[in-house]
Amino acid sequence: MSQAVEGVFAIHKPPAITSAQVVRDLQKAFNPSELFAPWLAHEQANRDREKSHQKQRRRDKRLQVKIGHGGTLDPLATGVLIIGVGKGTKHLQNFLMCTKAYEATLLFGAATDTYDVQGKLLSKAPYSHVTRAKVEEALDAFRGRIMQRPPIYSALRIKGKHLYEYAREGKELPVEIQERPVTVEELEITEWLEPGSHDYKWPAEEAMPEEKEVAEKVLHLAQNGADASTEQSTDNQTSLAGTKRKRPPAYVEGDLIYDTSRVGKRQEKDSDVVMSGGLLAALEDEPQELSAKEEHTAATASQEPSTVEIIITEENTPPPTTVQPPSLDSKPSIHPPSTSPTTTAGPPAVKLRMTVTSGFYVRSLCHDLGKAVDSLGIMAELVRTRQGEFELGKNALEYEDLEKGEGVWGPQVKAMLEGWQAKVERGESGVIGGEGGGKED
Repeated sequence: MSQAVEGVFAIHKPPAITSAQVVRDLQKAFNPSELFAPWLAHEQANRDREKSHQKQRRRDKRLQVKIGHGGTLDPLATGVLIIGVGKGTKHLQNFLMCTKAYEATLLFGAATDTYDVQGKLLSKAPYSHVTRAKVEEALDAFRGRIMQRPPIYSALRIKGKHLYEYAREGKELPVEIQERPVTVEELEITEWLEPGSHDYKWPAEEAMPEEKEVAEKVLHLAQNGADASTEQSTDNQTSLAGTKRKRPPAYVEGDLIYDTSRVGKRQEKDSDVVMSGGLLAALEDEPQELSAKEEHTAATASQEPSTVEIIITEENTPPPTTVQPPSLDSKPSIHPPSTSPTTTAGPPAVKLRMTVTSGFYVRSLCHDLGKAVDSLGIMAELVRTRQGEFELGKNALEYEDLEKGEGVWGPQVKAMLEGWQAKVERGESGVIGGEGGGKED
């Protein structure tokens, strides 16, 4: 019998599907394949040797190839998705400790509940004053070591529940999401898109008044005045300078959100703190966190708003760098409406390329950068071009090859898994995270 192949490889995830759906599609292709028949036979032999109590404890009694992914991509996003097969799933944790490269498109002038074009419109702001030079200047504050707050629609969990579940249900979070440190190693503009030169649109669906009210409560974006935010900013800067301070009610460390409201009491069970990302994909389905929302492609009103409807003012503290960014805690100082005739060309957009460490949310960058230029911003497009040593166009399986049959995808997957195993046996450090450090979100 042939030797069982297992390890880690990468696949090019297409848009409009979840990362968990990619895992299910791979299992559908791998389970009946000749390539993984030896692995399944070995797994069956192991199960036959199990004692009765071990068999009873097994939650999933189906015999199928064990697959997981190392780092969730939103349905809107495309690009590198790390896949672990068999024992390779144990190495996925290492990919929560590597740098990633992204190419993203930011559309100015609007804010949504999800920070991207698939959400519901919460507010609009003028954008005629936004220029490439203004954005270039604002980018300086987002390079290096910065503090960033994850969006509510994310895979992070509090008390075993996804953040986006709280948002869907309109419930306030049991503990407030705190900013967390991330590092932006590279951040640059690759293309500036003038109004009328692109097809990116704001969402057609606007949130209802009651939904906007819920957003204020759940997102905690419009409840903090300048005084409160200034106080928090000073507190964070003091902490980063080395002064000891108490942890906030909830803080994020790596990929875990901790509830410290019970300091001195019995600790919460381990199940109350859950790793985000794709490591649980082999055990449970990932909820359709964004695909359940309708995609709206109808064009929004092209006239730039003459007045500003500000609902979102996120509580972000300045990055702990020598160069202080514009405050993101208070309401943005929106550029006053122009007295000149309003444009009908729509908002500008910008394409960005970045290399970041784990825990970084591109949607949050788009949201924060929009406010930093006295407007608003949402993510319109996202491609993960590299994660660790895996890179698009270099060593990632194209998704459409799955439909072409094992004769096409089989040799590619086998070569990648065998190459991975050879690196592990040689003890090459490149297997664990590629260039740079940090953790994966």
